[in-house]
Amino acid sequence: MKLLLSILVCFFTLSLSQPKEKNVDSRVEALLKQMTLDEKIGQMTQVDYDAIKNHVDDIAKYSIGSILWGGNSEPPSVTPQGWADVYDSFQKYSQNSRLKIPIIFGIDAVHGHNNVNGAVIFPHNVGLGATRNSALVAKVAEVTSLEIKGTGIQWDFAPCVAVARNERWGRTYESYGEDPELVKTLGAAYVKGMQGENLSDKTSTLACVKHFLGDGGTTNGKDQGNTECDEVTLRKIHMPGYVEAIKAGAKSIMVSYNSWNGVKMHGNKYLLTDVLKKELGFKGFLVSDWAAIDQLDKDYKTTIEKSINAGLDMIMIPNGPGQENNYIEFITLLKQLVKEKKVPISRIDDAVRRVLSVKYDMNISENLYADKNLTTQIGSAQHREVGREAVRQSLVLLKNDNNVLPLSKNLKKIYVAGNGADSVGMLCGGWTIDWQGNTSRAISGGTSILQAIKNTVSRETQIIYSADGSMADSTGVAVVVVGEEPYAEMFGDRSDLSLSKSDAELIDRLKSKGIQVVVILISGRPLLINASLEKSTAFVAAWLPGTEGQGIADVLFGDFNFVGKLPHTWPKTMEQIPINVGDANYAPLFPYGFGLTYKK
Repeated sequence: MKLLLSILVCFFTLSLSQPKEKNVDSRVEALLKQMTLDEKIGQMTQVDYDAIKNHVDDIAKYSIGSILWGGNSEPPSVTPQGWADVYDSFQKYSQNSRLKIPIIFGIDAVHGHNNVNGAVIFPHNVGLGATRNSALVAKVAEVTSLEIKGTGIQWDFAPCVAVARNERWGRTYESYGEDPELVKTLGAAYVKGMQGENLSDKTSTLACVKHFLGDGGTTNGKDQGNTECDEVTLRKIHMPGYVEAIKAGAKSIMVSYNSWNGVKMHGNKYLLTDVLKKELGFKGFLVSDWAAIDQLDKDYKTTIEKSINAGLDMIMIPNGPGQENNYIEFITLLKQLVKEKKVPISRIDDAVRRVLSVKYDMNISENLYADKNLTTQIGSAQHREVGREAVRQSLVLLKNDNNVLPLSKNLKKIYVAGNGADSVGMLCGGWTIDWQGNTSRAISGGTSILQAIKNTVSRETQIIYSADGSMADSTGVAVVVVGEEPYAEMFGDRSDLSLSKSDAELIDRLKSKGIQVVVILISGRPLLINASLEKSTAFVAAWLPGTEGQGIADVLFGDFNFVGKLPHTWPKTMEQIPINVGDANYAPLFPYGFGLTYKK
């Protein structure tokens, strides 16, 4: 028996490390035949770090297939080395299981490795959409992959290929824009940059395209809401990103919280199995979103039955008060469902086959632990330069009266004001160290706009900073940084997208002093800015640029030109929303694709 087990372990290790020409399918099939039902279900189970960190022996006991760091779950030290150490220690526990199947670790690194202090935080997708530059997006993904692998993690819950059609939606900034063509082009570029030439490379990370399907089209922009449209519209607007991502080599897709015409996506067998897996030929695996299957039914066992039979291959298990053992309940109930023949063993085998095939493609057993050479590259100058270039290209110039921009580096006096001027946290937005982001918990290594301006101007230029603009007088130029405080997901859903009263009053106050006012808007979407736009001399949509604020100063002072174009139609009023290019009676404040440049 011991000899047979040793042969099986060696067989599995070889099956994950042999080149593709050795026929991964036959090796996975052979391994699958040796697995018990418990081991198969374990491979379908993704457990949150916070739930299992005090029960690490369960990793081997239940043959857990995946661990995630979701929301605010994080190791004691969020430094690169802290993350790598925890990854290595947990991966070691996987080698105590009977077949020593490695764990695949997943994380929401949605704009850089954003849970790691010191990592480069890139512009959120809305900013990348403004660049219109697929090569740059691929490079952003490549650097993100390098920093992820520096902590050992092999799986990124990105890119988001939602087509945001209503700016009320709190996840608008996770979308590249309102146009399916733009989204599919940049989404595919991200997949290629993240996964590289071969998933087995040490620097490649598994991309996870999300959220299937229609999350950006919910009624009134409600997060996890209901997308109401016919199938032709669903396919035309919301599906192209997935079609192109699959062509680009995507091997994992996350299913969406939203419903389509009242049917929850996590239970929609037609879209998950008939369309995605059969019609589109998706060969990878489907993972659920955080506790999303729980919304299918009040009875947890029923939710498991519905979601697995619909086509889910791996279930993301939540962690919260009283939920620490949810993964054990999931495993127990799914096993019961198989024995009761309510979930066919063929469905279990299909799910596990998909998961193991991807693990084989990733060659995890040959790259089991974090590469310390990559760990030391996290936040490097080379990586930050890519972030800085992404910022430069993402900025959209909406107004430039009297050619006030570019500013001279030799101005005698520049007033800097606004809550965002000296806050790297505000520039990063949500999904930065904390799930909701944090203006007071700044990520190290970043450059604020205030500091970037100081870095750029001559020694003779006087920089006068006051958040409320109280120190400004009638001379000089004012640079005002205003906009949205950080948020994520449903916490960003808003029925009124007006610029805040305090921000509008600050612009009014500076304008009343008779000086030229340059407004830099930090936001995850277009806001209602009519009055403030009129009172400004120049107005820049900077989106959520991330840690590399120096890129903003590069363009403000003319070292680089504006090249960004609006990824969203900019509305005049809330009554216009939703407004998208191609609509009848299209009369926005600024059309989709608008963006001024410096005159040469």
